[in-house]
Amino acid sequence: MTALSTINLLTVNFAAMQQTWFKDWFNSPYYHQLYFNRDDREAAAFIDKLIYYLKPEPGSSMLDVACGKGRHSIQLAGKGFDVTGIDLSDDSINEALQSQTDMLHFYKHDMRLPFWINYFDYAFNFFTSFGYFKTRREHDNAIRTIAQAIRKDGIFVMDFLNVHYAEDHLIHQSEKEIDGINFIITKWYDETHFYKKIVVEDENLREPLIYTEKVAKFSLGDFTEMFAYQGLQIQEVFGDYDFGNYDVKRSPRMLMIAKKIKLK
Repeated sequence: MTALSTINLLTVNFAAMQQTWFKDWFNSPYYHQLYFNRDDREAAAFIDKLIYYLKPEPGSSMLDVACGKGRHSIQLAGKGFDVTGIDLSDDSINEALQSQTDMLHFYKHDMRLPFWINYFDYAFNFFTSFGYFKTRREHDNAIRTIAQAIRKDGIFVMDFLNVHYAEDHLIHQSEKEIDGINFIITKWYDETHFYKKIVVEDENLREPLIYTEKVAKFSLGDFTEMFAYQGLQIQEVFGDYDFGNYDVKRSPRMLMIAKKIKLK
């Protein structure tokens, strides 16, 4: 195979990789309306607790992976940290860039692809912004990107749903009306994934829009293995945003604190 053929193949593979459910959904204004058009006090309260626990040095460099519109990045930068947010969504990054400062930076970037190497003191991935990809290799690539981005002894914090709690507390059917928009939500799961079908009813639309989310059912054991392969070691696991103890059946979240113990 020639070098040109290899480049063309990589280009085709990456283009195919992008044609997934989250590409369109995350760029939709309805996504942000459903999940993120809320008071920033929730984000501020969580970041306050996180910083109290981590006790980072003033001016520490931080990477917010899948930052969305920068809700948490803005809170972190407001505390004097040097924060960089990355996200795949054009719309999210375009809006986040409106808040950019000397201590707050945003880039459109796919977490599966390498970013800056051995640069950050901390990396964060909040709000189950993981588990969306088709293959385990793609998920491993994302963890690799994050692990490579932080320095040795750097800290990575991942916030992911607790699979066992989510299965036991799944609400199969619900409806929400937000600013005149009706969202009809259907949830289910199989052995490997959670699914959420969202029907958007808006009088400005000719017909309802339908999106289906798909999130991998990764356990704490799965993350322990994925992290270890990239030189990350889990130090602590909390079960909610108040940093309560993690219980495999009762905790709604897995808030994992990992340290980079070796260079890859």
